[in-house]
Amino acid sequence: MFDSREKMVLFIDGANLYATSRALGIDIDYKRLLGEFQEAAYLLRAYYYTALVEDQEYSSIRPLIDWLDYNGYTVVTKPAKEFTDAQGRRKVKGNMDIELTIDALELSSCYDHLVLFSGDGDFTALVAALQRKGKKVTVASTLKTPTPMISDDLRRQADYFLEIATLAKTVGRSPVDRSVPTYQDADN
Repeated sequence: MFDSREKMVLFIDGANLYATSRALGIDIDYKRLLGEFQEAAYLLRAYYYTALVEDQEYSSIRPLIDWLDYNGYTVVTKPAKEFTDAQGRRKVKGNMDIELTIDALELSSCYDHLVLFSGDGDFTALVAALQRKGKKVTVASTLKTPTPMISDDLRRQADYFLEIATLAKTVGRSPVDRSVPTYQDADN
């Protein structure tokens, strides 16, 4: 699937990967994820896209965003929009599809292979456009959940499908792993 001579980029739809990993019951170790792809090919860049609620004092995603930004990822954010739906419930909307698509197309002359971490069928047209430019596209998502997290059209369009449940064997950890101290964390 991957060729060590290829120039590769990762495009991560943060909200989609988060939902997928939660549905699988795993956490992604982003340091190991980066290392896995650096070993597979010449990794030019890894992009992580997410929307942020700007006016909150604390955002649970902020520590992850800061860590990614300092550890080899290019983080692309925009403010999420808050609104009240017809039932009076507060909702937050922050779709990054357009930003991801524009960046993938603008940078296409710089890479050979794009790995898209998303199952969103809206990206089917992007995958087809990149293929017309001679690019290989791998889509990373899952079919292992009761309801597949990937659009059938997107999976069929992609050159390769990467099952996140399989990838998690090398870059994942169960959510309980975070609470288990390592030897270095233990008091001496």
